[in-house]
Amino acid sequence: MFTKILVSIDDSDMNQHVVDEAVSLAKATGGSLMLLHVISPLDEPYLDPLFMQPTILYSELHKETQKKHLSDWEKFKQDKENWLRRLSQSATSAGVKAEFTLNIGEPSSRICDMARAWDADVIVIGRRGRRGFTELFLGSVSNYVMHHAPCSVLTVQGPIPATTEASQTQEVEASN
Repeated sequence: MFTKILVSIDDSDMNQHVVDEAVSLAKATGGSLMLLHVISPLDEPYLDPLFMQPTILYSELHKETQKKHLSDWEKFKQDKENWLRRLSQSATSAGVKAEFTLNIGEPSSRICDMARAWDADVIVIGRRGRRGFTELFLGSVSNYVMHHAPCSVLTVQGPIPATTEASQTQEVEASN
């Protein structure tokens, strides 16, 4: 039975769909949710350690810039936590026990690490449908998680782009 459901969400348009699927699963199994968002150094305004190094030239300017950067970073993290809190409260309002966590790092491995640490029964994760070169160069978090997770994985498919044949069929039907 899936009683501990880890829900991995990112900043994509399909997040609400992923959360809705996880809430449905939790209701059906009497499970609880752990909503997880990972701030990635490749996708977000990540705190750059090189930026934080002191310099001899313009040290006062650097200090002020550093303070501003740290302040922006803290606001960014707080905004993400507030977003997760709202999603968690929404799930709770739907009758499902939910909590959340915000992690920093490489999403693929952090999701699997969290699943181990929380002893999840299943991971619910969105899949954007990347294929071919796009998946090769950008990678696929869901693909990595499916192959490295310590538990079952439920992928929620995002919208698949229409193929040429499908769009031609729609055009023919529209013209009739």
